[in-house]
Amino acid sequence: MGRMMTLLRSEVPGYPCRRGKVRDVYDLGDRLVIVATDRISAFDWVLPTAIPDKGRILTALTLFWFDYLGVPNHLLSTDLADMGAAFAARAAELAGRTCLVRKASVVPIECIVRGYLAGSGWKEYQQHGTVCGIALPRGLALSACLSEPIFTPATKEENGHDQNISFEEMSARIGRELATELRHRSLALYRRAAEHARSRGLILADTKFEWGRLPDGQIILIDEVLTPDSSRFWPADQYREGANPPSFDKQFVRDWLETTTWDKNSPPPPLPPEVVERTAAKYREAYERLTGQTL
Repeated sequence: MGRMMTLLRSEVPGYPCRRGKVRDVYDLGDRLVIVATDRISAFDWVLPTAIPDKGRILTALTLFWFDYLGVPNHLLSTDLADMGAAFAARAAELAGRTCLVRKASVVPIECIVRGYLAGSGWKEYQQHGTVCGIALPRGLALSACLSEPIFTPATKEENGHDQNISFEEMSARIGRELATELRHRSLALYRRAAEHARSRGLILADTKFEWGRLPDGQIILIDEVLTPDSSRFWPADQYREGANPPSFDKQFVRDWLETTTWDKNSPPPPLPPEVVERTAAKYREAYERLTGQTL
């Protein structure tokens, strides 16, 4: 893949577009086209500065995991010609970051699996000794490896933070049978992915999966999978209990924003070039370490 332009926002005339924090989604009727832009978000704000190649890296990594895991998923094609002339005409900006996918009804739950105690899980554990209502042993340290991975669902919120909920609450929302099935599938995928990551010198601390249901009732994996935006990867050689290991995501961005006077309630400032470069390098390193390939 050669170098390509940075893409903050895609435009494809004639197709309605729904813009998420990172993705632009075009509706083709029974199918969707998902474009992974180079936008980056932090503290629930989309920043004005793009991270070069981020969308291509996240797309390539998701494709790698779809292939590696071999589970039913929403991907139909990455060939722009299959999406129509309007998309093919924009190959310069869309190639490598665009997927044609099946339209599925989204299960409105983030299926999060944690193998280590970090992030919002660590915060809850400090207060209550639990994560999403699951009681954990006393005396665990920050970043502790759990004896078994735990399934900790969250709500999908259109605005603001997703809210951690118990498995009982998830069952009440979507039905116990489906909740049990998604817990089983999510834990199985986490275990396989964590094993692969470990073989590449990385720890998969936690991740979130999203699932959808096809009209025939089949449950499929949707959205991005096991990327630095949906997962916490740590370098195994820098891991130690009681500390926050460096992660392969937007940590540089968050850390820099915390040094500014930004109040997190108004539009965020542009990122300086060195923060952009270091963040882009982290995403690229995650891809290269997990896949053994260079972009």
